Amino acid sequence: MPNSNAKLHSNHRGGQEASRRELVSRSLQSAQHCLENQDFGTAYAHYLLVLNLAPELKTTVKETFQFTLFKWAEELDSLARIQDLFNCYEQALELYPNDEVICNSMGEHLFRMGFRDEAAGYFHKAVKLNPDFADAKENFYRVANWLVERWHFIMLNDAKRNLTYLRAIENAVHSGSKSVLDIGTGTGILGMFAKKAGASFVYACELSKTMYELARDVVAANNMEREIKLLHLKSLDMEIPKHIPERVSLVVTETVDAGLFGEGIVESLIHAWEHLLLQPKPKNQDISAGDYGRVIPASATIFGMAVECKEIRRHHRLGMQEVAGVCLSNSVQFFSPTYAAAGSEETVEPYTTEKLSRIPGGYRALTEPCQVMTVDFNDLQELKSLAARKPWKLSLPVTEGGILDAVVVWFVLQLDDEHSLSTSPSEETCWEQAVYPVQGLLDYSVKTGDTVMMEVCCQDCYLKIQKISSLPLECGMDFSDRDNTLSLGNEAELCNALAGLQTSTKQDGSTPVCVLESSEIALLNDIAYHECFKAAMSKVLLSLNPSKDLHSMDVDGHGSGINLQEHQNKSSLGVDPDDLYILDVSEGFSILPVIAGKLGPVRAYSSVEKEQHQAALHVIAEANHFPKETLEFWLSHLEEESMVLQRPKSDKLWSIIILDVIETSGLIQQEVMEKAAISRCLLHSGGKIFPQYVLVYGMLVESESLLLESAVQGTEPTLGFNIAPFINQFKVPVRVYLDLSTLPCLPLSEPAELLRLDLMNPLLNSPSREVKIKICKSGRVTAIPFWYHIHLDEDHSLNTSDESSHWKQAAVVLDEPIPVQVGDELVLDVQHHKSNISITVKR
Repeated sequence: MPNSNAKLHSNHRGGQEASRRELVSRSLQSAQHCLENQDFGTAYAHYLLVLNLAPELKTTVKETFQFTLFKWAEELDSLARIQDLFNCYEQALELYPNDEVICNSMGEHLFRMGFRDEAAGYFHKAVKLNPDFADAKENFYRVANWLVERWHFIMLNDAKRNLTYLRAIENAVHSGSKSVLDIGTGTGILGMFAKKAGASFVYACELSKTMYELARDVVAANNMEREIKLLHLKSLDMEIPKHIPERVSLVVTETVDAGLFGEGIVESLIHAWEHLLLQPKPKNQDISAGDYGRVIPASATIFGMAVECKEIRRHHRLGMQEVAGVCLSNSVQFFSPTYAAAGSEETVEPYTTEKLSRIPGGYRALTEPCQVMTVDFNDLQELKSLAARKPWKLSLPVTEGGILDAVVVWFVLQLDDEHSLSTSPSEETCWEQAVYPVQGLLDYSVKTGDTVMMEVCCQDCYLKIQKISSLPLECGMDFSDRDNTLSLGNEAELCNALAGLQTSTKQDGSTPVCVLESSEIALLNDIAYHECFKAAMSKVLLSLNPSKDLHSMDVDGHGSGINLQEHQNKSSLGVDPDDLYILDVSEGFSILPVIAGKLGPVRAYSSVEKEQHQAALHVIAEANHFPKETLEFWLSHLEEESMVLQRPKSDKLWSIIILDVIETSGLIQQEVMEKAAISRCLLHSGGKIFPQYVLVYGMLVESESLLLESAVQGTEPTLGFNIAPFINQFKVPVRVYLDLSTLPCLPLSEPAELLRLDLMNPLLNSPSREVKIKICKSGRVTAIPFWYHIHLDEDHSLNTSDESSHWKQAAVVLDEPIPVQVGDELVLDVQHHKSNISITVKR
């Protein structure tokens, strides 16, 4: 009987196996059938069943399963079935836990939905699984810039700043402050300083999930995980005894930005004094430091001065009344976001930041530095009164005549009685300065003896300097008996003076206002860019319509305009004779369609999205006597905005398509080659894509600055603490938004052509290229800056490294410097993948 039972069990198992194989086979056939019918959801369900029943098929069906997953995920995304989408990826990762492609795709969905911390985890895992997976590396670098801002590297490499904080913390702890809270701990360095100084209890809070996890790793690597309690939350959400057992005697923080208050230090410290810190030391009482609360930094003094700076000016004010034959004068007023912030109810950062010591063209001080205000971080009532304080007026006597472009601000952070840090532009510091551009004046010129007037307030966690104007000397304000660093006139005197002020007026309400990004204003000011496009467009239009009178094409800006008027009359009668179609898909605000409209009978289409930008272009078109149909907004013609590149009409093709190839940051635009491939199919015979091709140039340099801005350089700058390996996981190989003209560097080679990207003739493109570079100066190669020559055609090109260019440059920073001697030759391996360029040195 036992043998008989065994046979029955064997037959039963055999039957089960046969049923399993049949079910797997049927499910595979059904999955394939669903894929053919693009029923990706059902196909995905069949593959799940197959892989659960037959794990041995994982390798066989892997690629088809991935394809099905990604297609079904796209469909779920379009239907906003987000939870179902994530469930699918979780199921897929249970089956393929070490699949870098699935990890990367999951990260892409998370990033698009704004879950940057979570996305970074998946991208990072994908790169660890396959260090050569280009898509995952590019995604990780992109998200790393969001999660760990580049200033972390610069500040951690600032040994002077680190040592000054350490000494101040040591003083406080040695004097009796034994319980410490580090607010906004970042990598945990200030908390570790406190523990090293001998604090009994150290707590540290950090809101960013990425930085919190990084700090946790750093603290553990320095053997302090049992001695520092890390909390993943805002200090404003901390409670006693829920998060810490009792009030602390010392708060340390560096939650300050270039404008001092922009990271919320005032709000954080008000809450800390009310809920987390011991009471401040009573005046004239000698008690132990452990019995009262204190803050490092103890106080700050803010300074400011008025400057002339061409670089600031060209990014915030329109410098001309006419651009490539298009009249802009009085038709619309352009401002940068900092001007809009002054009158906005939204919380908008009211300043930009610049490292003035490295700003292209330099700057010139028009006034002496002036003390704007002081703040005592150990005085709760003073902190509370800041936000409630009414705006006050400040005046700076002009000591040198020039053009009033900005008021720049910096501060001295007094950590304690002995130790301070300055962010002054004259100091060697990791800090940038806050810049308040001057906008909205009728006359920006000032002369010695004039006065620069402004209004100061602390609002929405920001220091605001607004209503900047100049008061001529002849208005008669007397500063002779006033403090030469701070001129605060009495209100009556100021009001009388302002009544006669002629250099500043409120904007005429009838004149449309258009707020542009500073990079867009710099583009409007780029004369060479617009003249180059005008000439290249004229050349194409003339070749496509040679019968037209050359004068009407307005090639040099002096056309008679007779034929254009004739065309307008025909258009008003509904006649559409020989119109040529031009599409501008540049990013942001562009007047190229308006320039094109002045060149003859064309239909110019702009892809600007913002209503305010469209209104501004309409006003400019009207001011230049365009008929309405000459300029149209392309997105209003599209059913799907994602499908920007398509025919202008069913029976028409484009004469010119303008693509935005290079980002202002100095990188190639995403998917530009894919856009070029589509564009080539939409051009009629003789039509052109602008630019037609791009040449990438680069050179070898030695730059200590780029090293310090890209990665923490060992343990020396962090005073022996092991931080570099952890934060350097988030370093990126390419630094962007560089100004090569002021970058501290030593060129070690001549510029060389690295790569050609041809948008009109893809057969001339190569995904990789080896370039030999000859060394002309001995040194250490630390970086390879690169820029572009953008060829609209063979006769018209733009150099993105030109001084007047609105583009910045970028640089690949090497992991390890390479020592070189004059006459050496290095071989660069240049790769182009999905609009991203990688440059490596072949040893």
